[in-house]
Amino acid sequence: MQLETQRPVSIIVVTYNSASVLPPLLDSVQDGLAGVDKYAVVIVDNDSRDGSAELAEAHRVGPTVIRMGRNAGYAAAINAGTAVIDPRSDILILNPDLRLYPHAVKPLMELTDDPSVGVAVPRNFKEDQTTDPTLRQEPSIITAWAEAILGGKLAARIGLGEIVGDLARYDVRRRIEWATGSALLVSSRARAAVGAWDESYFLYSEEVDYQRRVREAGFDIVYEPRAEVMHAGGESGVNPRLFALLTANRIRYYGRNHGRVATWLFRLGIVVGEALRYHRGSVHKAGLRSAIYPARCARDFLANQPG
Repeated sequence: MQLETQRPVSIIVVTYNSASVLPPLLDSVQDGLAGVDKYAVVIVDNDSRDGSAELAEAHRVGPTVIRMGRNAGYAAAINAGTAVIDPRSDILILNPDLRLYPHAVKPLMELTDDPSVGVAVPRNFKEDQTTDPTLRQEPSIITAWAEAILGGKLAARIGLGEIVGDLARYDVRRRIEWATGSALLVSSRARAAVGAWDESYFLYSEEVDYQRRVREAGFDIVYEPRAEVMHAGGESGVNPRLFALLTANRIRYYGRNHGRVATWLFRLGIVVGEALRYHRGSVHKAGLRSAIYPARCARDFLANQPG
C-alpha cells in the first residue's frame, strides 16, 4: 500500500547554459519521485544563451521556469526559486548535470520526517557507476595542510582531508558535517530556521556556509545511501577561472568563521599546496594567484561576468 507523503517537495534546479545536460535530469524526475505524491519542479535560469529555459518550458514534466535576466549566481538563483514555492515544502536542490535513480527522493523525505534532520543527502555515483565521494569534513588548518603536503587523494584516504575518502563509510546512513551541493534535500523546518542562502558567494562555498548554519540552528545533516543519484561532474577542476573562484571562496568562508591567525595559517596551507603543483599547468597557477589575492580574484570574476 502506498502511503501519502505528508509534505510536498519542490525540486529546484539552477541552470546556466545547461541545455546539453538538462534533458536527462528532467527525464529522470518522475521515476525519481516515485512514491512522492505532492511535488513541483522549478528551473531557475541564470540568463542562459543556449536555450536552457526554452528547453525546460517544453519538457513534459511541466516545470515552473524563472528567468533571472542575468547570471545572478547560484545562491541568488536558489533564493529566487524558494520564493515561489509553498513554505511548507521541503526543497530538493539538484545540479542540472544530475540524474535521479528510481525512488531516489522518498528515502530522503523519510529522513526529514524526523524533526531533528535539516538536510538529507543521497549517495552520488559517477558515470562509471563508482561512488562519487561527496561527503566532506569542515575545512580546517589540518585539512588544508594535509591536502597541500600529501595531495587531496592521499589526504582523503587517510582521513585528514576535507573529502571523506573511505568508501566503506558510504555504505551506511550517518550524520555528516556537510556534502557537496549536487543534491541536497532541505527540510521545510530548516528552511524556516536558517533563512536565505548567502548571495555573497556567487559560486562555491555557499553550500558549506548553508550547511554550517543548518548545524548551528540545531539540525542534523544525514547521509542516506538508499537514495541514489548520478552526477556527471563539474568544471572547477579543469577550468582555471572557476578553480580560482573556488579557491578564493574557500578562504573567504574560512575567514568568516575563524580568527585572523587561524585564517592566515589556513590560507598559507592553500598557497603552499598550489605552489607545489604550479608546474602542472594553468589550473594550479590560477589557484595560486587566487590564494595570494582572494578578494581581488572574487572581484575580478564578478566584474567579468557577461551581461
